Amino acid sequence: MLLIAAVYPTINNAEKESLILNILLSVMDQIHFEPKELDDEFSKKAFERYVDNLDGARRYLIQPEVDKLKAYEYQLDDEAKNKSLAFFDLSMNLIEKSMARSKRIYEELIQESFNLDQVENLELDGDKRGFAKDETALKDYWRKYIKYQIVLKTERKLAEQADFKEGVAKKSETELIAEAKKETKTLFDDWFDRIGRLRRSDRFEAYLNAYTHIFDPHSSYLSPKDKEDFDMEMGGRLEGIGARLMQNGDFVKISSLIPGGPAWKGKELEVDDLITLVAQKGEDPVDVLGMRVDDVAQMVRGKKGTVVILTVRKKDGSTKDIVIEREEVILDESFARSVILDLNEDVTDIGYIKLPKFYSTFDGGNSCADDVKAEIEKLKAQNVKGIILDLRNNLGGSLPDVIDMSGLFIEKGPIVQVKSRNKEPYVYKDKDADVAYDGPLIVMVNSLSASASEILAAALQDYKRAVIVGGNSTYGKATVQRFIDLDRVIRGAAEAKPLGTVKLTFQKFYRINGTSNQLRGVIPDIILPDQYTNMDVGEKEYENALSWSEVAPVVYSQEVCRLPDLQALKMNSAKRIAADPTFELIQENNQRRKRNADKSQFPLALEEFVAFRDQQLTESKKFSNIMKESIKGLKIENLSIDMPYIQEDESRIARNGDWLKRMQKDIYLEETMLIMKDLLLASDN
Repeated sequence: MLLIAAVYPTINNAEKESLILNILLSVMDQIHFEPKELDDEFSKKAFERYVDNLDGARRYLIQPEVDKLKAYEYQLDDEAKNKSLAFFDLSMNLIEKSMARSKRIYEELIQESFNLDQVENLELDGDKRGFAKDETALKDYWRKYIKYQIVLKTERKLAEQADFKEGVAKKSETELIAEAKKETKTLFDDWFDRIGRLRRSDRFEAYLNAYTHIFDPHSSYLSPKDKEDFDMEMGGRLEGIGARLMQNGDFVKISSLIPGGPAWKGKELEVDDLITLVAQKGEDPVDVLGMRVDDVAQMVRGKKGTVVILTVRKKDGSTKDIVIEREEVILDESFARSVILDLNEDVTDIGYIKLPKFYSTFDGGNSCADDVKAEIEKLKAQNVKGIILDLRNNLGGSLPDVIDMSGLFIEKGPIVQVKSRNKEPYVYKDKDADVAYDGPLIVMVNSLSASASEILAAALQDYKRAVIVGGNSTYGKATVQRFIDLDRVIRGAAEAKPLGTVKLTFQKFYRINGTSNQLRGVIPDIILPDQYTNMDVGEKEYENALSWSEVAPVVYSQEVCRLPDLQALKMNSAKRIAADPTFELIQENNQRRKRNADKSQFPLALEEFVAFRDQQLTESKKFSNIMKESIKGLKIENLSIDMPYIQEDESRIARNGDWLKRMQKDIYLEETMLIMKDLLLASDN
């Protein structure tokens, strides 16, 4: 749907902000699945969300300043209608002054001495602590917060010294405290430097998202750069030099090189090089000293075949001009990959496919459905007896790809129902009768398997095509988002463009059985103790998440591979888990982690803090070896067809070795292998 607004011949920055807000709310009202009335209730929610984003830790603003902002609590709806940004302007003025004040307070306090014997506590949770009532109270908070950092670092240094070998010289507590204070100063100096680089545009994006997040947690405004980053992340590829950048004071430095990228192949650019100048071929260089890392990244990034010249300062102090031709850089670690698994002699020749996300590009690039199909073909060529598809921690992605991927395991038929606002559900179907894989299938999920992962798991569960194995439930996100380019919404206003993009929820999806994954997630057929149990994870934790609902079921069936009765598999798995001390430790550790996560008040006397940390350490030691030991009898092998690619460079060899090493300790994978053994036995009977 393309919206057309009025023509804007010329526009200044203030008018541009008002224009973006106006268009954003118009688009949300016309397209969002559940539009909101722009009224006082909406205003109050947007106000609270924005102020919390502005100073959620309550480190800058004091209550009288919050009261000034609070005068607008029920006026943001009127401001939006009147294209006014008076509240935003006031918030910018107050936050800049308050941050400067906090920096001044910190700089005064860090020069003073701190009494680490004084018994007192610090509440770190901003909501529990609230805003300081005045500048005196704010200064007391900063005194405690600086002291907390010093105590924290001193305790760590004492713990490190306790592990020194006999005969190694140790420093006095006074010396360690002095070092901790120095490190704390560096920490806060860097912190205030970073927040000082925040621009009005950064704050304005947060202001816009205070509005969008009232509609639902997945609707948001993206600046042009944010949208570009999203597209690269989804596609698993970018065009540039293949280097990751990070802020380092006034410099931007090289933090890592992507193996196979042009910078890596050139062998001239190195990790820790500091970029001082950036030039496009044929143009004058630009001094980037003091620039933000995202601005420098935009200059370094560019189209394939173009040339960028970086002037860098090396670690030895020398300066060098490095000419790099940009290329397409593939981020292969995010793509589907497979191995062959054996577990003793009980279960052998099992194919395993890891899919980190449902990636796709909108210009004919990588498709995860095509990639998974290719992995299946490679595994079939090895005559695997079953396949495990691992969707753990897969937060979702491309809807078209999940439709195609689900169809790899059935002849054809409905996969998911998608409902737009005020319309009947539309049934997305796999229309291809071909089946890529017709054997035993297990899908692994956990609490962070979301969206597209849940569509696939739910469809294969409803068809009784696969056994779903995982935690108590998946994430519980059953909404569909789309991107609206705001540049296409209005005619004219060329001076203001690009205006950015809004990602909004315009549909909900439903299982083919008519129920929804929203909030509730997919309940696995076989439940394993999840490391996220008892933690605040999932769609249900969002304040403005859309509600659960259901629609009429559709007709569906498949005859590719019928699952046996799963009751015996469930019972066998439950017995193994109950008898496994590692799973028992995982459940006990979940309770400990929840207790620690809920704790937000900490002692500031060094002796008391050391005792507190000792107690925590003593408790944690019991769980320190969870998933640290290799699983006996588990054999993992790369496919021979993949080895030439893996062995092209040392970094790929190292990354592959690290991946296999982590899998070797994965008790969830071990249990899934044993479930596969039971599935194969039951299927033969």
